[in-house]
Amino acid sequence: MSLLALPFPAIDPVLIEIGPLAIRWYALAYVAGLLGGWRYLRHVGTLTPPAIGREQTDDLLVWATLAVVLGGRLGYVLFYQPDFYAANPMQVFAVWRGGMSFHGGLVGVVLAIVLFARRHGLPVLMLGDRVATVAPIGLFFGRIANFINGELYGRTGDVPWAMVFPHGGPLPRHPSQLYEAALEGLVLFVILAVMVRSSAVRSRPGLLGGTFCAGYALARAFVELFRQPDAHLGFLFMGATMGQLLSLPLLLFGIGLVALALRRPPA
Repeated sequence: MSLLALPFPAIDPVLIEIGPLAIRWYALAYVAGLLGGWRYLRHVGTLTPPAIGREQTDDLLVWATLAVVLGGRLGYVLFYQPDFYAANPMQVFAVWRGGMSFHGGLVGVVLAIVLFARRHGLPVLMLGDRVATVAPIGLFFGRIANFINGELYGRTGDVPWAMVFPHGGPLPRHPSQLYEAALEGLVLFVILAVMVRSSAVRSRPGLLGGTFCAGYALARAFVELFRQPDAHLGFLFMGATMGQLLSLPLLLFGIGLVALALRRPPA
C-alpha cells in the first residue's frame, strides 16, 4: 500500500437512526439537489420572457423529482443489471438498496420537460435550457453522497490524494467521486451560470441545454478513465466502460442542440 495514501474519512452513511427510521446522506443529497435547484430555477426563470411563475416552478419541481427517481431507477435496471432484475422483478422497487443511473434520470427529465412545456404552453427548448442550468447542483451533491458511502470509487493509483476505500480492497484508489463532483458539478455549474447571464445566449434556445449535455458527457467520459468499472460489467466494447458508452449518444445529442441553436436566428 502506498505511504502517500490518505485515510478515508469515516463518515457513517446514516446520519440519524431512530428505530426503523434511518435518514441517510444519500437521501439528503437528493433533497439538497432538488431544493437547491428549485431555488436557483426561480431566479433563472425570471431572466427572460416567457417568465416561469413561482407556481409553475413549484409544479416543475414535483415533475422533476418523479422523473429523476423513476428514470434513474429504470435506467439502472435496463442499462446495468437487466438479467438480475428480470430474475428478481420485485427488487426493482428496492431503491433503498441503491442503484440509480444518471443517463436514465436524464431521459426521464427530458420527457418530463416536454410534457410539462406542452401542458403549460411553454417553449420546450427554453424550459430545457433553464432546467439544464440547475442540474449540476444535484450532480454535485449526489457525487458527494457517493463519496460518503464509499461507493463508485476509482481505480488503483499512486497519486498523493489516493485513498483506501472500505470496500475497495487494501490498495489506494482515485477518489473518482470527488473528480465527478468537481467537473460535473462545480465546473459545469459555473460555465452555465456565466452563460445564462448573457442575453445573446438566452436568445438562442437549446444552447444551454446542449452545452450541459455535451459538457456532462465529456466530463463523465474523462472521469471514467479513473473510475473502477462496475464489477458485473467490467470493460466493454474496445475497453470502454458503460458510462462512456452511454455518454457518447449524449455528447452527440448535445452537439446537435448547440448546432441547432447557433443556426437559428436569435429569438
